[in-house]
Amino acid sequence: MKVYLATDHAGFELKEKVKQWLKKEGYAVEDCGAYEFDKTDDYPDFVSKAAAAVSNDPQNSRAIILGGSGQAEAILANKFRGVRAALFYAQAVPVGVADVTGRTSDDPFEMIRLTREHNNTNVLSLGARFLTVKDILKVVKLWLEESFPAHERHVRRLEKIRKIEDKYFI
Repeated sequence: MKVYLATDHAGFELKEKVKQWLKKEGYAVEDCGAYEFDKTDDYPDFVSKAAAAVSNDPQNSRAIILGGSGQAEAILANKFRGVRAALFYAQAVPVGVADVTGRTSDDPFEMIRLTREHNNTNVLSLGARFLTVKDILKVVKLWLEESFPAHERHVRRLEKIRKIEDKYFI
């Protein structure tokens, strides 16, 4: 599996750390930029390259994109056919506190596992201004190692998304 990386100035330093970690772990990595810190650069110039690469091979490649919040980067990535980008910038519900459904979790990173288990995400968008380096590396590791078990209901839902893409994407 090839992993594409992209960011603008907001995530540049963190992208470099993620790139080093991925290479150390033996992943094939392609850096789509930014290639140097430039406070005037624009995320679409780089994130679009990573998203296009995943779109060309959505089953065998993934991308990790970073931005200040990661929001706009995820929005952009999801414009590409076959891309399923998930956003992570902070734990939503504190460990041990019930969410609105009454469910509690002992794992602050459960959301990352669920993006892979339920949605077979192939792009991970991270909010650089909301995560520590330690948390980003933990999230990246979890996301890359988590499999998609292909339960019938999730496969059915992803097929519906594919059909919507076929209908509305030119």
